[in-house]
Amino acid sequence: MRNRIMRAARLVLCAAAAHVPVSASAGWDVSKASSNFELVTLGDGELSGRSINVIHMGNVELTSGRIVAADPLAQPDRPALARTVAPGEYPVTLYQAFGRIAAASMRFAEGRPDRWELAVLPGQDPATLKDDEIFGYPVDAGVGCYMDAQTLALIDERQAQVQAQKPGADINYYDDVLAADLDANKSIYALHRPVAGKKGNVAVFWSGWGDGFYPVFWGLDRDGHVLVLLTDFGVIENADGRREPKLQ
Repeated sequence: MRNRIMRAARLVLCAAAAHVPVSASAGWDVSKASSNFELVTLGDGELSGRSINVIHMGNVELTSGRIVAADPLAQPDRPALARTVAPGEYPVTLYQAFGRIAAASMRFAEGRPDRWELAVLPGQDPATLKDDEIFGYPVDAGVGCYMDAQTLALIDERQAQVQAQKPGADINYYDDVLAADLDANKSIYALHRPVAGKKGNVAVFWSGWGDGFYPVFWGLDRDGHVLVLLTDFGVIENADGRREPKLQ
């Protein structure tokens, strides 16, 4: 398990159900839920000038366009986000500051978002949130991910394969499967393919300060078309890694 230091404005120690909103900052609106939307508008050189290291992970294969953003180990059956995108292959970028993954984005089209909205699950309505609440996903294994909902079945298939190779053993997907891919990148991230030869992979990455609760956002153009998806792990403020925010 990763470091359990929490930022009170973003994170809670959580075994919460998927539809339970979690405290964020007072006077909630999308602009107060994150100050890091500018990350997706800056080039690598500009981000470097702000002490943010950019990691281009590669493309995630979305076979259905239904995206799961979650801790894939703590919530293997988490529903996909309510908003969908066209099936395809989309690049994932990580933003690293203070030795941690501060945010992760998936890009669907070029352009600067005109507005942002909270990414929700079916049945969640941001209008029901109080000023100090937010929807997001809980992390209990220190990692987050982006993947297609259909890829969940491939994870189950891979786990069954490993179990068949080790009958009677207590299989842990992190230790028995995922760790080898993460080790290739200093345990920070991995573009994981559960079953060789089958389309559907998972972008797995460290989740900021570790276990906690993290919001996800859609960046839209002026016509409401999706440009980007962003997970904010609460490590930086104002898209700037030169000064670490004080713990609340």
